[in-house]
Amino acid sequence: MQVYDTANRLAQEIRDSEEFKLYKKRKDEIHNDPEKKQKVEDFEKLRYEVQLMAYAGEEKNKKLEEMYMTLVENKDIKEYFDLEVKFNIMIADVNKIIAEAIKDVL
Repeated sequence: MQVYDTANRLAQEIRDSEEFKLYKKRKDEIHNDPEKKQKVEDFEKLRYEVQLMAYAGEEKNKKLEEMYMTLVENKDIKEYFDLEVKFNIMIADVNKIIAEAIKDVL
């Protein structure tokens, strides 16, 4: 079916994109360094908790901000976060394009 062929081509283009390659490279590097990996995991866990609790309160938000400011002092982790944002923007843009194409049936 042509839709699946297109989806598979899109998946391959995403994997071939510079955003994906740079993000994956830095992610692999972070995950191969136990200290950096743990720091990022701790941050992501807290970020997830804050997102789940829309009204989490000032204390967790402040802790999250402080944790982020400490982490981005490390250039590898800062680049990881920057590349993560850039990659997520690309995926969000693709999702928006697809959603626009099918909005009449949703």
